[in-house]
Amino acid sequence: MSRRSSGLIGVWAEAQRQQQRQQEAQHRAWVRGQREQERQQRAYERDMARMHREQQTAYKQRREADARQRTEELDARVAVLTGLLASGCGAPAFRTAALTRAEEIEPFAPGQLAHPVPMPDVNRYQAQGGWTAGRRAQAQQEAQARYQQDWHAAQAAEAQRVQQLAAYRRQYDEWAGAQLAEVRRHNAGIAGMATALRDGEPDTVVEYFSAALYASTAWPEGLPRQVAAAFDPAARQLVLNWELPAYDVVAEAKAVKYMVGTDQHKEVARPAAQRRALYRDVLAQCVLLALRDLFAADECGTLDSVALNGFVDDVDPATGRRQIVLSTVMVTRAAFSGLNLAQVSAVDCLVEGMRGQLSARPDQRVAVRPGRVPEEVGAGVVSHGGGAEPDLLEMDPVDFEGLVAELFRARGMQAVTTQRSNDGGVDVEALDPDPISGGKIIVQVKRYRNTVPPSAVRDLYGTVQGAGANKGVLVTTSGFGPGSYTFANGKPLTLVSGGELVDLLGRYGLRGRLGGGAVPAQRGATASAAGAAAADDGVDDDYNVLGMSWSGRVALDVCALVCRGSRVLSDDHFVFFNNPRTPDGSVRAMHGGAGDKAAIRVSFDSLPERADRLVLVAAVDPEVNPDADLAGFTDAGIRLRDAAGNELDRLEVSDGRAGETALVLGSFRRRANGDWEFVIGGKGYPGGLEALVQEHGIEVA
Repeated sequence: MSRRSSGLIGVWAEAQRQQQRQQEAQHRAWVRGQREQERQQRAYERDMARMHREQQTAYKQRREADARQRTEELDARVAVLTGLLASGCGAPAFRTAALTRAEEIEPFAPGQLAHPVPMPDVNRYQAQGGWTAGRRAQAQQEAQARYQQDWHAAQAAEAQRVQQLAAYRRQYDEWAGAQLAEVRRHNAGIAGMATALRDGEPDTVVEYFSAALYASTAWPEGLPRQVAAAFDPAARQLVLNWELPAYDVVAEAKAVKYMVGTDQHKEVARPAAQRRALYRDVLAQCVLLALRDLFAADECGTLDSVALNGFVDDVDPATGRRQIVLSTVMVTRAAFSGLNLAQVSAVDCLVEGMRGQLSARPDQRVAVRPGRVPEEVGAGVVSHGGGAEPDLLEMDPVDFEGLVAELFRARGMQAVTTQRSNDGGVDVEALDPDPISGGKIIVQVKRYRNTVPPSAVRDLYGTVQGAGANKGVLVTTSGFGPGSYTFANGKPLTLVSGGELVDLLGRYGLRGRLGGGAVPAQRGATASAAGAAAADDGVDDDYNVLGMSWSGRVALDVCALVCRGSRVLSDDHFVFFNNPRTPDGSVRAMHGGAGDKAAIRVSFDSLPERADRLVLVAAVDPEVNPDADLAGFTDAGIRLRDAAGNELDRLEVSDGRAGETALVLGSFRRRANGDWEFVIGGKGYPGGLEALVQEHGIEVA
């Protein structure tokens, strides 16, 4: 009995031992699995940490590369500016021969009509088949019939080809004759211009040398080329005002660095003294280069001397005039020909070598007294018209159109008035002979007292397209609203307001006034806007300045809309490049300064009571960057300053996006307690400024 029990206990004990071993084996396997999982986790974490470090390194390298690229762009721009005169001296001189056209007409190319229709080969029409003499004769007759049919068809086709070839030849001869006659007329006009140039005919001299400056390849992209000139044949002297680049042509930043800690690009400011010196040198180079282009283009020996005033397009606080003269010089051909411009120091050459004047602080718009100016050239300037100054508003419509045509002729163009009936909306047709910017011009004349509606601008654009013209010009005695200017922006259209018309008439020796007289409008502004800008309406001096800055080289227009809700109060409450201020003066466009590329001045307390928001927008300038979008609009911000220039706050705005050409930067909104708060924007518009302002209630033709 005891042995039996011992046997059962042994079996049980063995089973327990087996179970224990299995549990231990499972535990060991679990421990090994845990250790392997931990090892794999540690390996994964090491791999992820390494990948993260590599990504951080690659990101840092990309950001540093971006900073280096922007620095290289800044250095390259400075290199272009410092070498402006030396490189410009290698540009080819302007010549009248460059304006002539070769008497080369596209040769006659009739294509397939030049090849005769092949006649059928009788040897290919042999009888086939036939076991009997009768069947063979029949087959021979059938082959002969096919040959005769094909031969007659080929003869008819050949006769038709000969007829078409003759007709096409007649058409070609007529076309070639007209083309050749046009080339010869053009070349005869160039020959006549060369003769007038040798004779010192003032209008021709002015137009020729103005064209020489505009056509010169010596100037890098982005530098202005605005000129006003007159010629004194008695002194054989060309007198001109030539636009110089603004201070921002020299970038405020010297380099760009990547700050790892803040993950931002930081611009390293160029030392103020270095920037001022470089800008002054650039101005001197521009003056010398313009003189070089003029004397180099004088193949007929028309000029004995040149009097040049270099100006920047800005308002002189001392005189209120639009142009600030920063340099003036008068130099003879003999003195200038002795200079080696590629080796001179521009400032020393201008000031010491030629005894000219150059502003000591052009960065602060410190003006110099100009020498001889075009408006003061004496009897040597050809004048048009005479007698009492007519009132354009009361002038006979036909006479008014004739005056506009005479203005175009005074500018060196061919211009005629059209018939009064069936003129297709065209009052004057002009032809600009300039080989680069010239062509057919359609002119419409509106003798209005009220603002020209946008529909008139839209109709002119349709007429230009229908007539295949190069450009359309709308001339009026009144002015245009923002909708008209917005529609015309980027299109081959020019809008001439009443004030601008009076200014142009006076500039070219013609006479005309608006009622009791008109002050010439600023370029691009309506007469009413210019008049409002000229008279201070006493807006409170308690105002703020919204300074706009951004990275990227895209040229932008920064505008403001005074709105109630999402609708602008009126067209006059849209402040942009052609309407620089609201009627009450509470919002005004300003030139950028102190690091700002653009600025808006706002007197919040003077805004209309019904206005509850001020919307700030930016749009690509289609004339400067016609193919650009807002992808290059980055690192943007608004600096809020008080009237004394103290910075109060910095407001962030959204970056631009590819494919969009206009963007709502943000809006100031009136709170219930009367305070204003800024709300960031971000809505973009692929249709540009036109689409943006339409959504805010401005009519665009």
